[in-house]
Amino acid sequence: MENVQKGSILVVDDEPQIARVLKTTLSSNGYSVRTASDGDDAIQVLKTWMPDLLITDLRMPNMSGLELCRYVRGKWRIPIIVLSVKGEERAKVEALDAGADDYVTKPFGVEELLARVRVALRRISGEEQIQDPIVQAGDFHIDVAARMVRVMGSDVHLTPKEFDLLIYLARNAGKVLTHRALLKAVWGSNCVEQPEYLRVFVGHLRKKLELEAGKRYILTEPWVGYRFEPAGTTE
Repeated sequence: MENVQKGSILVVDDEPQIARVLKTTLSSNGYSVRTASDGDDAIQVLKTWMPDLLITDLRMPNMSGLELCRYVRGKWRIPIIVLSVKGEERAKVEALDAGADDYVTKPFGVEELLARVRVALRRISGEEQIQDPIVQAGDFHIDVAARMVRVMGSDVHLTPKEFDLLIYLARNAGKVLTHRALLKAVWGSNCVEQPEYLRVFVGHLRKKLELEAGKRYILTEPWVGYRFEPAGTTE
């Protein structure tokens, strides 16, 4: 059977055995993979080769995974998955704040990692472009194929996962979406018990989208989830 190329991934980890295992696992599942030993090494690779996905450890010498996330997010929109040790809850939230789209806790299973990778790379497969290539609602104009967002005529720059969350909200405008439904749709079924994702990313979207003083687009439904109102509200 022909091995269909699924996408390219840069793996950044200062532990050679982990980098080797990740490269072998991902390569055997159809991904083109390169590795880097730390953040500085990763930046050198990125200057000549741009992957579809970045997977980085958080704890590394010289430049940490957190610093690498900030650097990459300041220049590019590629999705980022961080690897963290169990119990580093604060570090995970800091990574999401720094621009990471997802995280996987060590030790992790191969199937869990592959599921997270598939979700992160879903946007390059064309899967999300099947329905509604242009979403026009209220103050919003969203070009799904170009992954461009305009609010009241002004361009808004979003990270990959911020965009994924917004497009799901926009396609379900006016509906109350539960935390679990949002987590499953945007991050996958393995993340339905990770409410910090929504807390961080909804906060990011609110800061970037709510340009008009006193105008709100993403409303909180206490203890349930969120509701998106594309025309905005002053409630």
